[in-house]
Amino acid sequence: MAVVLAAVVLGATALGIFLGRRVAHLSDTLKEPFGTLQAALLGVVGLILAFGLSLAVTRYENRRDAVVDEANAIGTTFLRAQTLPEPMRSRSLALLESYTESAARLTNFIPGSSEEDGAAAREEQLQRRLWGLNGQALAVEPVDSAPRLYEETLNEMIDAQATREAGLHNRVPSAVLVLEIVGAALALGLLAAYLALVGRGVVAVLLAAVLVTGLLFVICDLDRPTRGPIQVPATALTDVLESMQQPPAAAAPARPART
Repeated sequence: MAVVLAAVVLGATALGIFLGRRVAHLSDTLKEPFGTLQAALLGVVGLILAFGLSLAVTRYENRRDAVVDEANAIGTTFLRAQTLPEPMRSRSLALLESYTESAARLTNFIPGSSEEDGAAAREEQLQRRLWGLNGQALAVEPVDSAPRLYEETLNEMIDAQATREAGLHNRVPSAVLVLEIVGAALALGLLAAYLALVGRGVVAVLLAAVLVTGLLFVICDLDRPTRGPIQVPATALTDVLESMQQPPAAAAPARPART
């Protein structure tokens, strides 16, 4: 991605410098229209880049929040699962640990890939098994509050997983990215041609092209949560998984003696 962006933007800038020097003898005629056109285009492209960066940052922050929300939901569900009667308690705790491992691995898979689809399918299977155990716990203790509280957080955990998965697929529209890249290349090409036409500022426009290339790369990288230097961390999920390695804080509830 970085190579493609550099080739497009820097290539357009170099082409602008070349064309500007080729028509330098017409500077008196072309200087004013070139200057007006490139100034207007630079302003429009600046707004488009700011808009695209805002979209990418917002989606990145939403994905990070979704990871934290899912980790909190899993952690609360794990704690409440400890209050379930046996054998649903032990089975649910083991399934929740496997579920958290799968959720943490989801961070490493490209959205829409076969690996991501497989992880999502595995989580759905674990959700169904957990929901079935919850139904058994309710059947054993239909009037107790513990299974009902557990059911509430289990439902929140399932919703949090769906929200997180949807966030991974919520990308900046491709039309916006293409418009940014093409607009930036065109604007910098015209700026380079104008500066070469008047015979100054060529180094400055090259530095501007490098800066714009870096900005475009950041926008594209933010929009790809599992690839590149900027990724959505799964720290919250791994912390919950580590806490699950400790002995359960609550013992299994004792069943009242039957008379």
